[in-house]
Amino acid sequence: MRPAKTRQILTAPLTWRAMSGGERFRETLTQQLQPMLGKMYGCHLLKLGALSAQINTEACAISHQVNVAPAGEGLQVQADLTQLPFASKSVDACLLAHTLAWSPDPHAVLREVDRILIDDGWLMLSGFHPASLLGLGKLLPWVRQRAPWNSRLFSQVRLIDWLHLLNYEVVWCSRFQVLPGNGRGGRLISTHLPALGCQQLLVARKRTFPLIKTPARRAAGQASIRTVVGAARHLRSKR
Repeated sequence: MRPAKTRQILTAPLTWRAMSGGERFRETLTQQLQPMLGKMYGCHLLKLGALSAQINTEACAISHQVNVAPAGEGLQVQADLTQLPFASKSVDACLLAHTLAWSPDPHAVLREVDRILIDDGWLMLSGFHPASLLGLGKLLPWVRQRAPWNSRLFSQVRLIDWLHLLNYEVVWCSRFQVLPGNGRGGRLISTHLPALGCQQLLVARKRTFPLIKTPARRAAGQASIRTVVGAARHLRSKR
């Protein structure tokens, strides 16, 4: 498997307007997020990355929403996403709208998000899919130097694998927007062929499962089994 960390210098766009078709990307992603935002609850929602800060999340019941990024518009906290200035298990939900696409170390970002999320916290993660019309643009030298083609494209399977390693349960995933540009034809194709979409969205929840039983529970379980076996032997002796 190719390593996720890279030494390549990546210049992330600070607004959706800075990339080709960016406003359309933002619009369709916002529409996809609405059903899931209504299911979330808690006290704190972090929108990590300059693009995340410009996503409308008013449909979410979490009232305290904070925009965090190294640079950008409308930020409340300016910070490195691999060193977030928040206490462990203090945040209820995180939105990473195409944040990993321009991250040199996406694993470090996900580990930091995992640190600050509470148990059963929500993680919303979006990006561009490599097996799409947008992904084909990276084959053209005069195109791949511009956003969004200069981003890193991770497949949905790879992202799900990363989340499973961190013990997250993916509760919803989708692909949408087959054609990067505008137009009614694009919406029609996206409705009937979503598997070819250039954008993808994953919603996951942080799960915490006990890996081994405690000594007290193990002893209790063994005691109950011995009692049942003894009762069975006692009945057989009476016969």
